[in-house]
Amino acid sequence: MNAIISTALLGVIMMFLGVFSKNKQVPHIVAILGLLGILAVNIAEYASGHPLVKINVHGMLSMGLFSLVFISISLLATLYYFLLNGSEIQKVGAHVAEYYALIFFVLCGVSIAATFNTLLMLFVGVEIMSIPLYILTGSDKRNLKSNEAALKYFLMGAFSTGILLMGVAFLYGGNPLASFYLDKLALGVGPLSVFTAVGLLFTLIALSFKVSAAPFHFWTPDVYDGAPTVFTAFMSTIVKAAGFIAFIRLFEISFGLAHDQWQLLVALIAAATLFFGNITAVFQQSVKRMLAYSSIAQAGFMMLAIFALNKHAKEGLLLYSAAYSVATIGLFAILSRMEDFTIDGFNGLAKTNPSIALAALVFLCSLTGIPLTAGFQSKFMLLMATVEHGQLIWLVVFAVLMAAVSAYYYFRVIQAMYFKEPANPNQPLMQPTNSMFRFWLMVGVALILIIGIYPELVIGWIYR
Repeated sequence: MNAIISTALLGVIMMFLGVFSKNKQVPHIVAILGLLGILAVNIAEYASGHPLVKINVHGMLSMGLFSLVFISISLLATLYYFLLNGSEIQKVGAHVAEYYALIFFVLCGVSIAATFNTLLMLFVGVEIMSIPLYILTGSDKRNLKSNEAALKYFLMGAFSTGILLMGVAFLYGGNPLASFYLDKLALGVGPLSVFTAVGLLFTLIALSFKVSAAPFHFWTPDVYDGAPTVFTAFMSTIVKAAGFIAFIRLFEISFGLAHDQWQLLVALIAAATLFFGNITAVFQQSVKRMLAYSSIAQAGFMMLAIFALNKHAKEGLLLYSAAYSVATIGLFAILSRMEDFTIDGFNGLAKTNPSIALAALVFLCSLTGIPLTAGFQSKFMLLMATVEHGQLIWLVVFAVLMAAVSAYYYFRVIQAMYFKEPANPNQPLMQPTNSMFRFWLMVGVALILIIGIYPELVIGWIYR
């Protein structure tokens, strides 16, 4: 509750700050200080078990330990994003305070998506997350690709919202208790009614759109490629993770008793997502577009948590959210400062910028799932959750094979950095970077390695 109120208020403050201050550095400082304050009140709510501001929400929101820990992870990831990309956000355009305001409104939606207890609040959370992202995607008005991406994202988002609302209507219509509350949907172990089955299918499709799971992923590469790189980093990490938290919350509470009746469909979606994401990423020459397709593949791994729907699945999804967010934010921060976004543009980076190349190496290894990184631990936990489920072991084997495929295109970038010479030695590979940027990259490297060795530092917080 603290995070929802605080992020909304800070978003409003940032809007007014844009009116009264034209200094681009001021919004960045206020955003970081405000985010630290929100994090503090969220931790206080976690420690005390009670929000600072008590509002009777009539059970429409539920603040459990799992939700509060995820909100803290999303706030910390956003803080890391601000610290790495403050200068890049300022370069997008003149309305810097408004960009930060939109990001805080997205965080408000993230908090609602992690704590909703009714289908109506699910819709509200998803929309509060999505609408500011449409604007951020088209924030570079001088770029036609950004305008095209925003229009495409808006149209696809509106279409998936319509499907979500139709699913909510069918679930309500098929509910004998006539309630929107998740625990009152009355999905038992018997055969599903036609209304309930259609509602479940529509909500599954709508949420698959939001997390870019196949075959509802076609909008992702163009939107991620066309949006300003600095905002692509945000929408492909924290927002995607929040979509999966909403996914697992809805399916665990409302559809958990009918698990056997929909798990095969989720398994097929996970397998298709892993296949399309990894295979198409292999053929990309642009690193930004490759990361867009790889984010689809990463969504396939996170879909394993929805399939398994057990204790290790929730732990793995939480760990995956932290590991994937840090690594991807770090990679996009490096990419946004490159002169050339192609793989050849990384040729010889280890010689000209060894510390940045080292950070990129660790981030890519984590996304691949190399041991001793946080990415390995999170992938291992999701695979273990799928094995523990005891059915469809072929899905585990297929996921491991697809992880091996991902190593090919991730290691192409590593090969370019360490084993190739730059095409033009006299031309700098990337824009000048200061020591603070390299310091925060090293912080991200340390987080990836520490979480990889001690995953309990993250998942231990959901048990108290």
